Amino acid sequence: MSTIEGAIPDPGRGRSAGLLDKERTIAGPGFNRWLVPPAALAIHLCIGMAYGFSVFWLPMSKLLSNPDAACPKDSSWTAELFSTGCNWSVASLTFTFTLFIVVLGLAAAFWGGWLERAGPRKAGVVSALCWCGGLGFGALGVYLHQLWIVWLGTGVLGGIGLGLGYISPVSTLIKWFPDRRGMATGFAIMGFGGGAMIGAPLAVLLMKDFAPGGGNGVWQTFLVLGAVYLLFMLGGAFGYRIPPNGWKPAGWTPPEAAGKVMITRRHVHLDKAWKTPQFWAIWGVLCLNVSAGIGVLAMASPMFQEVFGGKLLGVDTGAGGLSAEQKGAIAAIAGGLVGLLSLFNSLGRIFWASLSDRLGRKTTYYAFFLLGIVAYCLLPSFGHLGAVLLFVATACLILSMYGGGFATVPAYLADMFGTQMVGAIHGRLLTAWSVAGVIGPLLIANLRDFEKAQGVPSNLLYDVTLYVLALLLLGGLICNFLVKPVSDQYFMTDEELAAERRLGHEATADPRAAGAAQGGVGATVVLAWLAVGLPFGWGLWTALQKAAALFN
Repeated sequence: MSTIEGAIPDPGRGRSAGLLDKERTIAGPGFNRWLVPPAALAIHLCIGMAYGFSVFWLPMSKLLSNPDAACPKDSSWTAELFSTGCNWSVASLTFTFTLFIVVLGLAAAFWGGWLERAGPRKAGVVSALCWCGGLGFGALGVYLHQLWIVWLGTGVLGGIGLGLGYISPVSTLIKWFPDRRGMATGFAIMGFGGGAMIGAPLAVLLMKDFAPGGGNGVWQTFLVLGAVYLLFMLGGAFGYRIPPNGWKPAGWTPPEAAGKVMITRRHVHLDKAWKTPQFWAIWGVLCLNVSAGIGVLAMASPMFQEVFGGKLLGVDTGAGGLSAEQKGAIAAIAGGLVGLLSLFNSLGRIFWASLSDRLGRKTTYYAFFLLGIVAYCLLPSFGHLGAVLLFVATACLILSMYGGGFATVPAYLADMFGTQMVGAIHGRLLTAWSVAGVIGPLLIANLRDFEKAQGVPSNLLYDVTLYVLALLLLGGLICNFLVKPVSDQYFMTDEELAAERRLGHEATADPRAAGAAQGGVGATVVLAWLAVGLPFGWGLWTALQKAAALFN
């Protein structure tokens, strides 16, 4: 574990730095770089609850006690937005998730350049205020029964918090771990995948406790989660530190350019990076990988129930012939699958990202696409054969690569464009996630509805869809093939790089810091990891308990 022996202040920093300014986050003597990943996890484990918001849809669709209070089917969506006299539809509520993903990508793209100059601490604080403030507005919307407030607060304001929080640690972690870029970003982004494992069961417990107070306990749960998340996210934001320029881990030397042609030691400015063919090739890689994976994630529970039906209970009766009790048992088993997929989505991020440090980023994405194509094509056959465990194992592999794609791409960008502005470049790239967040769920849902309208049996409804998703991965494979080293014309000159660093108020490392001795694991490091490890462990245990229903 490397420490900073000293840092030389930037001569251009004459003014007094505020508590949130980047200058105040430059690591001082003795700082341990292993304190940064838990700070990033503290933020990502909170904003990752966006993946767990599905636990709110049904309770929020039944806020009015009158069972006949559903909004008329022929009413416009604007009427539902402002109505206080009818229950919201699940479809309208799930649009909140679409807002999350779209606004996340747009916010990351729009404010990524600002983040690089403002620093991760200020971005983390703004993220906390937006995400937790969005939950507060969501609580107000539920309390007043105004859907537009839920969308504007939780979806839009919360989505801005998601975008800033998601990219806030990327550049910092990559600079602290030049020797393990994939592992470092994998740790943080694992938190986004694991946030739902903690937040979703916690929200269910809170709603159960608050339900006697009215409103199914939803608005009270929003407020409690917002308060808890604010505490953790501010702790993570103030835990961020950035290394001074020129710092490197003790005993580590950068790889020779001749041996690592896909890893540059130079830097591309944000304004030029998005104009390169490499950026758009990687954009396609991420978009197509996410479109395929999020399609499965969005429909995992209904797909599992419709493909296997009564076979999950050892009976051959179709879904139409099942009793209410049997359908409830099947839904519980499908819930176990969702919990297991969330687990693999999270753990796949650290596994694949760490593996990419050995295999290389391009090779890792080749593995995602080749294995993914085979996996998507096998799923229909496993469904026809009634091979439940093979179906589950394949779906878990798919979701691990879905999460792995998110965690590996920041390191891929750093390899191609350098580390100076990788956070901002990553922010621009996340527009691919915004697009995929719309394409994937719409594609799988509309293809399913089309097949159903054609009279296709329920256990065969997803065959064509899964083959189409495999074709998306084939497109991603082609995009990955097109990723080549960046042309020299796009890199910053030494003068341009120095000017950018002055704008970012960055310090220069003392030459002695480059060879800093390895430090031991101190009490602060242990406590920091326990602060994020204990909640993650609880979420992991809860997910495994739910997954056990698959095997009972």
